[in-house]
Amino acid sequence: MDDISDKVVLISGASSGIGEATARELAAAGAKVMIGARRVERLEALARELGDNVGWARLDVTEREGFAAFAAAAEERFGRIDVLVNNAGVMPLSPLAALLVEQWDWMIDVNIRGVLNGIAAVLPHFQARGSGQIVNVASIAAHRVVPAAAVYCATKYAVWAITDGIRQEHRNIRATIISPGATESELADTITDPMTQERVAAFRAAGMVGADAVARAIRFAIGQPADVDVSEVVVNPTVSM
Repeated sequence: MDDISDKVVLISGASSGIGEATARELAAAGAKVMIGARRVERLEALARELGDNVGWARLDVTEREGFAAFAAAAEERFGRIDVLVNNAGVMPLSPLAALLVEQWDWMIDVNIRGVLNGIAAVLPHFQARGSGQIVNVASIAAHRVVPAAAVYCATKYAVWAITDGIRQEHRNIRATIISPGATESELADTITDPMTQERVAAFRAAGMVGADAVARAIRFAIGQPADVDVSEVVVNPTVSM
């Protein structure tokens, strides 16, 4: 249990926040890690810092062919793929009445289509081998809706449903949902609606977990024996909300 030294793990959205912390956590545990994001200068610096067992490539999760190429690059470098961590996500919250429809589209493209593109990139590998694991980073927003978060919550509900669908359709492929609460990351930086900015700032000021805490939850799920599927881990700060 918890020995992941022989795992090859792909991580999307790895240039900051949970993705970066997960790369650090897994690399320190001896895993071979392929990190992807759009900010390649951050990826290159992180891979150089973490050593030879970490590869990197530019990845825009909304591009299906690009995600397939990312997976192919990982397989070419490390020989196989054991785990995909679908971590990339965006959170430009706003009330529905603000009609920031382009931001709605952006969330749907990254948070839903991006997850599906990752699944499409690795599922044939896992089916051929008869094993593998997909870890989808959702949110507590996958379990409750709050004002100004309707579309974001909808995307995370979708991630929850997709993950459960993998589990039901593929009994030999492990499927895990990681649902963080308020976490130290750059997610809130994409919020442009002023009232929502204030509300989220107050919510986050009440308490957040570090991205490393979520990374440890991901490591825990990956490190279980092959016959154990951790269905979901919810990670919240220890504060009264």
